[in-house]
Amino acid sequence: MIAEVETPEILDTLKSFFGFDGFKGNQEKIIRSLLSGHDTFVIMPTGGGKSLCYQLPALLSEGTAIIVSPLIALMKNQVDAIRGFSNENGIAHFLNSSLNKSDIAQVKKDVISGRTKLLYIAPETLTKEDNISFFREFKISFFAIDEAHCISEWGHDFRPEYRRLRPIIDAVGGVPVMALTATATPKVQQDIQKNLGMMGANVFKSSFNRDNLYYEVRPKQNVNREIIKYVKTNSGKSGIIYCLSRKKVEEIADALKVNGIKAAPYHAGLDAKERAKTQDGFLMEEINVIVATIAFGMGIDKPDVRFVIHHDIPKSLEGYYQETGRAGRDGGEGKCVTFYSYDDIVKLEKFMKDKPVAEQEIGKQMLAETASFAETSSCRRKFLLHYFGEEFEETRCNGMCDNCRHPRKRFEAKEDLELAISCVQEIKEKHKIKDVINVLMGTMTSTAKSYKHNQCDAWGRGVDHDKDEKFWQAVLRQAIVNGFLSKDIESYGLIKLTDKGKAFLKKPHSVLFSRDHDYTSAEYEQVDDDIIANGKGSGSASDEVLYAMLKDLVKKTAKAKNLPPYVIFQEPSLEEMSVQYPITIQELTKISGVGSGKAAKFGKPFVDLIKKYVEDNEIERPVDMVIKSVVNKSGLKVYIIQNIDRKVSLNDMARSKNIKLQELLTEIETIVASGTKVNIDYYIEDIMDEEKLDEILDYFKESDTDSVEAALKELGENDFTSEEIRVVRIKFLSDFGN
Repeated sequence: MIAEVETPEILDTLKSFFGFDGFKGNQEKIIRSLLSGHDTFVIMPTGGGKSLCYQLPALLSEGTAIIVSPLIALMKNQVDAIRGFSNENGIAHFLNSSLNKSDIAQVKKDVISGRTKLLYIAPETLTKEDNISFFREFKISFFAIDEAHCISEWGHDFRPEYRRLRPIIDAVGGVPVMALTATATPKVQQDIQKNLGMMGANVFKSSFNRDNLYYEVRPKQNVNREIIKYVKTNSGKSGIIYCLSRKKVEEIADALKVNGIKAAPYHAGLDAKERAKTQDGFLMEEINVIVATIAFGMGIDKPDVRFVIHHDIPKSLEGYYQETGRAGRDGGEGKCVTFYSYDDIVKLEKFMKDKPVAEQEIGKQMLAETASFAETSSCRRKFLLHYFGEEFEETRCNGMCDNCRHPRKRFEAKEDLELAISCVQEIKEKHKIKDVINVLMGTMTSTAKSYKHNQCDAWGRGVDHDKDEKFWQAVLRQAIVNGFLSKDIESYGLIKLTDKGKAFLKKPHSVLFSRDHDYTSAEYEQVDDDIIANGKGSGSASDEVLYAMLKDLVKKTAKAKNLPPYVIFQEPSLEEMSVQYPITIQELTKISGVGSGKAAKFGKPFVDLIKKYVEDNEIERPVDMVIKSVVNKSGLKVYIIQNIDRKVSLNDMARSKNIKLQELLTEIETIVASGTKVNIDYYIEDIMDEEKLDEILDYFKESDTDSVEAALKELGENDFTSEEIRVVRIKFLSDFGN
């Protein structure tokens, strides 16, 4: 037993130190378990109050509690929080690589003197030999292993050093151990207990349901622009945006800042000082939005994060759950928006190719679960909680996921489910979902050949005019989530029958399922509101009257300047103007296809027309939705512009960058289309005579299209090449349009 602590003393400390009148959920039982000297295992979702479960016992016990935490940022955050409750700074310390020698000396002095009740350390710090000697110099009340899922290869953030904790704990002295995690599937739970040598621990598992969080998955189209729009719609609120790469983190953070949003990047490539400054700025609300890498865990304990956006799908549902769990920890609003494309899953699989085979198998299975979550059309909350071994009735979701708020049409799945379950039974419950689908579709694979699946009764019986692989994927996923089938994690995801599934086969009954989302289909090509699909105008979203007026003005301007209309502004730019209503030259430069040069040259009559139209019709402009672009910092584009200024041959440029001339011309066309003026006269003079140049220029001056194919057809493919036409078109658009 650590200490005899009476109920009044526990409640008095809870009130006097933390200011709480009572406990949440299992907190009191957990605290009593630890104070009674029992190993204690806590599985509690983010925001459930895990920290209090070891902080309060540490204050009540003799000696210093050792808190093992993998995140330096989280240690600092928690130490600051504890010190905020106390007049004594020495009450809590952290010991990690961020401290200098004098800092470390002060920490050790406070610990040995008995002033320190909580000492936060990284697992790497705990395992150092000189630190083990130091830990023997003072009384340790207990060990608390935070983020305990790091001990399991099946956890989303496996760290080998966590596997070395138990021997160190034993070497320091026999004291109670508490393990805490916010994400643990049954498999991960077993791994934690086994590796920490606490199979006999008191286990406290709270519900993983966070009913204040809204889960939504969107197609990954125009994602940067969608994110900026979302953040601007939630102006002033705190949020976190997760990206897969540091480069994307920097890009999104820059784009947000350009659009007047207080944002900052946060990743392992930044120095510790800058990360600490960003973290403090976020906590002090000097920064509203943090953009972070998925790979770099954020230990920011901020209760009022109102949204968490995933630019890229996470590697596992544990990671997704923990990252989304940082929203609404105070019980208030918490929106979780994920942008999904199956291409991201493929990309993440490629990253694993150099890892050991067993690790690849585990990683692929985790990714498959994440893809299933993204594509499912059933209740996302039910799917997520099922993954963590918790049953949930989807009617309790109360429309707090996109699938429940906007349900897809359901179909009678009785016969389909019966066929799927009997197929699993027939192939002796020895195969994964993919193999079951191959049998149903009659697809011959090496596995099907080896096991003679083509001799099964179910072989090819799933083929129908509207039933494909995605259809059966949806049926099997929903069969698992609804308990008719189960997935054996230990055996890398083999599909098994449950008692419920066996009962269904004996007595089939009506079951309603829905088809999965297909984020690659035309269903998602139309983007909501005033976001422009694929960088082009969405006709239905534009103001048709204004669009017609702008087209007339383009024709009028073109005629006056004796130029084709497309040189002035192209149709996608006009459509976007009729959505965004730019009324200044500065706002006009933010329209796609309109650079500062083009805006200065042709823009005034257009913004004047739009301004008058807006005033006459009392239109409320979506000015806050005008998305500003970050200046393109592409190395290739900078290289091209600099070398054109030096009059370097385009062929030499292409060779030095190891690209084809056609690719280089495409890059130059993009530069010109954005409004930048380039002068490639020196190159044109080298490849064609003046007569040829004039003939192509005259064609573009008279033509109402800038199509290379149309020009070739008109001028003659025997006399001109597409390269010649493209370079003259570049000259024409640059000279007259920019």
